[in-house]
Amino acid sequence: MGRDEPLWRKTIVDRLIDRNKRTTSSFTEIITQNNRLYDASNQLKSDNLKLSVENEQLRSGGSVASASGNNSNLAKIQALEKRLMSQQEELTELHKRKGENAQMIVDLNIKLEKQNKTMNDKDVRIAEQLSTNNSLKAEVQMLTTSIQELKGLNSCLRDEHTALQLAFASLEDKLRKVQDENRTLIDRLMKYKIKDAEKMNDENESFLKFGSYFFRKRSDKMRKELEEAAREGNSMRSGSPLSFPLGADGGMGSLTDLSGTGAKAAGFYSDTVPSCVHMKFDAHDGEVNAVRWSPVERLVATGGADRKVKLWDVGKAIMEPRGTLVGSNAAINSVDFDSTGSMILATSNDYASRVWTVCDHRLRHTLTGHSGKVMAAKFVGEATKIVTGSHDRTLKIWDLRSRACTETKFAGSSCNDLVTTDGSGSTIISGHFDKKIRFWDTRTDCSANDIVLQGKITSLDLSKDCKYLISCVRDDTIKLLDLRMNQIIRSFSNDNFKVGCDWSRVAFSHDGSRIAAGSADGSIFVWHVCGRLETTLKDSSSGGFFVRSVAVTAVNWHPFSSTLASVDRLKACTIWSDS
Repeated sequence: MGRDEPLWRKTIVDRLIDRNKRTTSSFTEIITQNNRLYDASNQLKSDNLKLSVENEQLRSGGSVASASGNNSNLAKIQALEKRLMSQQEELTELHKRKGENAQMIVDLNIKLEKQNKTMNDKDVRIAEQLSTNNSLKAEVQMLTTSIQELKGLNSCLRDEHTALQLAFASLEDKLRKVQDENRTLIDRLMKYKIKDAEKMNDENESFLKFGSYFFRKRSDKMRKELEEAAREGNSMRSGSPLSFPLGADGGMGSLTDLSGTGAKAAGFYSDTVPSCVHMKFDAHDGEVNAVRWSPVERLVATGGADRKVKLWDVGKAIMEPRGTLVGSNAAINSVDFDSTGSMILATSNDYASRVWTVCDHRLRHTLTGHSGKVMAAKFVGEATKIVTGSHDRTLKIWDLRSRACTETKFAGSSCNDLVTTDGSGSTIISGHFDKKIRFWDTRTDCSANDIVLQGKITSLDLSKDCKYLISCVRDDTIKLLDLRMNQIIRSFSNDNFKVGCDWSRVAFSHDGSRIAAGSADGSIFVWHVCGRLETTLKDSSSGGFFVRSVAVTAVNWHPFSSTLASVDRLKACTIWSDS
């Protein structure tokens, strides 16, 4: 430490000397002039003092020898006084110059302090800029490294994209080949179906010919037996047809059984018009928008504004809840079963469609992709294919195996309902807000043979033979279309029939002979397809003094009987039957 002390002291002294040189170099001449002025002033002061002393001496000496040297001394005195005056003037000028120099020194000191302060500020700013520059250099280095990494990653992604494009092209080629093969197989299948249908028609014709002959023979035999029974005693005349002995071939007993309860046990139902309320219950907590019968059992599915789909067993004397299907985030708009009754499909206002299994009530698929509320959905052919229609003016076809949309059809108008015309689902019919019914071939991208009606379309339904289509129109009419001629053949209306909402659903009966539609006043109108109004159903309560006046939103016929289910905006579901 002892050896280092002279070094830092010397360093400090050298730095102080350098600083002194830097700060005084610009004022060296002023300081020199100031020092000279100080020396001159001191010299003049001393000269002035001497002159003053000499003047006093001369004055004192002049008073003593005034007489002798008055004349000679007077000249000296005058010269000295003149010299004194000039010295005083010079002294005054020097004092003045000294004040000016002092003021100049003060001003220069102030300026020097300002310059020092400016220098200090600039030093601080330079230090800050240096630190910022260093941080920016580090950031530039980091960004350069990141850019290099992104370039490498981009190159890898480009290579992967190229590989995926090649794979996609090959898969697309395979898909085209598979589609071509599928079309070929469908054509072959249709040919086989046509052949089977022709064969079945031939068999039916031969059966009808033989059956009419057999029935005529049995009718003659039964007439003879009745005549013989009439000629017998009162006991035989008062007996019912069931009291006749049964023949070995079925005879009278078989005919009477088929006209009664035995027909229902065998799967046959009477073709009657519903006339009364079989049962009624609150299905949901709010409006009920959809209802559908199961194709295999007396099970009814309803969908409502409470975001739920509910299953109801109505096959017994009382209603029995069978389950609640949850998962939707908004009101349910439509429900549909697949052909086996094992899966149920529902659409919602949350822009999605969902599929549940009926046996365990589990949500299996959620199909999202529409940008508007989904109003209708149907299973297309098999249970792995679905078509949906939405307010976003598109129809989408989905494959449940890949859970993806395989095709999008742009309709140009909001879709309110849709149906499919055959088991393979090759043709889709959709009803739209712009008053058009559009026909879509799934093998092409555009629609053809559009039919324009007089109002926006609320719902569509097909007859079981796929030959006739009914459309509920907002102008309070129902149109019947013959799909073979692709034209309207009949219109149904009534002064009291009013369509209650934009999604009011109408339905064909199981045999296609009747049409049911709900009205805004709570009534259900049932027309025969020939055009006549067969009945108007309306639920009355409190002994007929209060009649419900809430719009019926949807109706649906049981697939094998004349039982009718309806739902309304007052959260109720009603089952109508003929007894």
